[in-house]
Amino acid sequence: MSQSMMNMWISFVGMALLLLSIGLIVLSRNKLKGWLAGIVSVLAYLCLMLGGIIILYIVFSGPTS
Repeated sequence: MSQSMMNMWISFVGMALLLLSIGLIVLSRNKLKGWLAGIVSVLAYLCLMLGGIIILYIVFSGPTS
């Protein structure tokens, strides 16, 4: 698999993590209460940070040939 294809799949994982974090934050703020909402929101923020790091890596790694 070429480097370009690998970067594409890594960026898809990053975008999926960002979308998952959006859904988990909405779920934890609107539907859940108590300690379960706290656990879900911590998981959401971890997904947000990991997805952001992945996207930053892809953006700053530059173009591939």
